[in-house]
Amino acid sequence: MKQEMLAMILAGGQGSRLGAFTKRIAKPAVSFGGKYRIIDFVLSNCSNSGIDTVGVLTQYRPRILNSHIGTGSHWDLDRINGGVYILQPYMSEKEGHWYNGTANAIYKNMSFIDEYDPEYVLILSGDHIYKMDYSEMLNFHKEKNAKVTIAVIEVPWDEASRFGIMNAEDDKKIYEFEEKPKEPKSNLASMGVYIFNWKTLKEYFLRGEKTKECFDDFGKDVIPAMLEDGVEMFAYPFKGYWRDVGTIESLWEANMDLIKTPEAIDLSDSYWRIYTNTMDLPPQYIGKNASVKESLIADGCSVLGSVENTVLSHKVDIGEGSVIKDSVIMPNVTIGKNVLIEKAMIAEGAVIKDNAIIKNNLNEINVVPEYEVVHAEELKVEV
Repeated sequence: MKQEMLAMILAGGQGSRLGAFTKRIAKPAVSFGGKYRIIDFVLSNCSNSGIDTVGVLTQYRPRILNSHIGTGSHWDLDRINGGVYILQPYMSEKEGHWYNGTANAIYKNMSFIDEYDPEYVLILSGDHIYKMDYSEMLNFHKEKNAKVTIAVIEVPWDEASRFGIMNAEDDKKIYEFEEKPKEPKSNLASMGVYIFNWKTLKEYFLRGEKTKECFDDFGKDVIPAMLEDGVEMFAYPFKGYWRDVGTIESLWEANMDLIKTPEAIDLSDSYWRIYTNTMDLPPQYIGKNASVKESLIADGCSVLGSVENTVLSHKVDIGEGSVIKDSVIMPNVTIGKNVLIEKAMIAEGAVIKDNAIIKNNLNEINVVPEYEVVHAEELKVEV
């Protein structure tokens, strides 16, 4: 069962900054782009990169995420040797059952990794939107004879202080890591994508067992310790589209990108498809007097009103006379007649009654939580 490289996807985050959208589900299970869930992108990247052994580490409210992944068949990950595995925390003799951080989650699944005896372990986040060929990153890792390779992307200099920044030499060898520096020395932001030589990473975990050193988090503990010890670490430059959709603003913006700049992450690309666990739903219905402009409309939707610059997830009903602009509507939302919605994110199962208005004059994103009922007399208007 030996594998050259297996992937471990960190998918247990609560996503507290997404508020209304993660009360019942983990952040990687949040709907995106009409028909997908966020985790579909990293799972599809693994499949398209030829990685057929994937561990998905879940923790916070995993039921919907687990059900969505299933056997992994939708991503061609239902294999006899390998495949996708849901790895939830469990009680051990040494310590409690919860994962205490990104690295601790991997540490607690060392036995799973050892079953495949890999040369390399690919550590991924389950809540980013991007397309990436991990086999090219592995080739870079081998060429540099690295022990650790970290994918980085150039961010605007005025935003660099929001990220973990990798300072590297001209040959991309990393000499310093700064977590959200006030005065960044470079704009190479870590993408949360790591390739470790498994023997090297395992040595640090075993060292932590003996010395009681804290190796719970990759960014705070493991990477700084390795740099201090002189471990060969390189930055792999990534040039494509990448978004961390950890906030309401970034999730809304990433959905809008699918409409305004669809070429940035081409969902119609037959070479690098984004797969998902699709539902058997009827085709969308656009009524006689309806209007749809620059929008994504998923299956099962019924549109009798006007939709512009909006993403409609599956099974959204929009009544006559309603106008929806610059918004993201999650699955199973019912919008009545003569409703006005502008620049909003409506969570799953919400009901917007006839004549309701959801907008403001502050250019802020209006949010309606899951299963909330908005009546016309409860106008969501801020002047």
